[in-house]
Amino acid sequence: MKGGFFGLRGKQTSLILLALVCTTILIWAWEKTPLLTTLLPPQTSMQQLYPGAALESSWKPLTNEVNNISNSPEDKEVVNDQEEQAFSILDPLAPKKSSPGIWNSDSDMITPSDKKGVTVNFPKEESRDNRKPEEKRSLENAEDVALVVAAPRSSKNKSSALEGKEYKNLTSAGNQACNYAIGKWVQDDKLPLYSGLECKQWLSPMWACRLTQRTDFAYEKFRWQPKNCKREKFTSSNFLRRMQDKTVAFIGDSLGRQQFQSLMCMITGGKERLDVVSVGGKYGLIKAPGSLRPDGWAYWFPDTNTTILYYWSASLCELEPLNITNPSTYYAMHLDRPPRFLRRFLHRFDVLVLNTGHHWNRGKLKANRWVMHVGGVPNTDPKIAEIGGAKNLTIHSIVKWVDSQLPKHPGLKAFYRTISPRHFFNGDWNTGGSCDNTTPLSDGKEISSDESLDPVAVSAVKGTKVKILDITASSQLRDESHISRYSIKATTGVQDCLHWCLPGIPDMWNEILFAQL
Repeated sequence: MKGGFFGLRGKQTSLILLALVCTTILIWAWEKTPLLTTLLPPQTSMQQLYPGAALESSWKPLTNEVNNISNSPEDKEVVNDQEEQAFSILDPLAPKKSSPGIWNSDSDMITPSDKKGVTVNFPKEESRDNRKPEEKRSLENAEDVALVVAAPRSSKNKSSALEGKEYKNLTSAGNQACNYAIGKWVQDDKLPLYSGLECKQWLSPMWACRLTQRTDFAYEKFRWQPKNCKREKFTSSNFLRRMQDKTVAFIGDSLGRQQFQSLMCMITGGKERLDVVSVGGKYGLIKAPGSLRPDGWAYWFPDTNTTILYYWSASLCELEPLNITNPSTYYAMHLDRPPRFLRRFLHRFDVLVLNTGHHWNRGKLKANRWVMHVGGVPNTDPKIAEIGGAKNLTIHSIVKWVDSQLPKHPGLKAFYRTISPRHFFNGDWNTGGSCDNTTPLSDGKEISSDESLDPVAVSAVKGTKVKILDITASSQLRDESHISRYSIKATTGVQDCLHWCLPGIPDMWNEILFAQL
């Protein structure tokens, strides 16, 4: 009995030892055998897209509180009668150049107040990152699969297309290089996409040239055709379907506001839409007492839960009053910090389009009492003190900051738009400069060079995941499309050879943007 007991326990011990040995061999083989490791699940697409850790910003992030938002001092620019008419303060230190260029001043045009629509209930705003992801469409149901510009992960051209010249993309058809800045203007009698006479709900009258004395509108009938690029035709339904449950944000100067108004007209077809709701208050975009306009506008399309907004930030940097108790205080112009609005609401955006450029001159800085700051203190670097150096630092800083935030917001697509060209001939805005040409494409219709006319923008986005929206060269060919000498009141005076007639060139910018979404 006793011997049987120990004998039985000895057999059990042997079986246990044998099982341990087999388990050890199996684990060792799993780690050493490549064939077995192929059975492991692949990395997620998120890990493949963002393999590196997020860059840390140099300042503490702001809270996402929306309550009790007051209008910030950012971009509260000096606007007087002369500047409102002429849209510029001339840089006294800039060279007196009569030929058309792209690096000068911008405007402070006043946009009329929002037109109120019907009152409807809209859903509570939530962070984009908390939204439920859209269901992936099957290839059979995706109407635009072959037309959406994307860089295939395994493409052999990925390195050349995305490294060094980020403004190049790849089409999904044949992997041919697709640079939206290269192409030609072609006549299209189906244009424009909306009427400047009808789009009164969104379009500022001063930019609707059909409301002025202008009688030639041939400029409305040309479409930009990029070379080697297949793209889906822009329609309101296509855009809103693609932007369902998303927010598109434009942040920049008055040319950015033109692109925003253009998109609103394109989406609505220039028709009145009482169902579209103004939601600017949810972003603090409310006209303050004594202000000529709010800091921006935001509109919500309830059918697709799509929000389109614009925020005025001519310099794309944070402006901080040095003495909040003094109405005439100077402002710290933090060249290395993005606008407070962007830092506060970035988590809500799905598409971000940034631009700056024409406000960078000493006349603007002096009139608006902006004092350059770097690292939180007044700038002492003479190279940065130069307007070009300050602008370059700001553009590089904001692009780098946005790029550092992308891993935290993997659904966000960020773009930096290149500078919009100006066409003053034989003078500047206040010295008799004009843009009287009414013949479309008198200086050519095609761009074949892959060198951008905005090298600062190209340099800033290089090595980042921020995409470039390069519109400079294609717009440079369209000097007949500016506001020129025309106005609603038929008054003589300076010509606007900076802003564009709408419908017009900014519509093309939005078509290129749509192709890259």
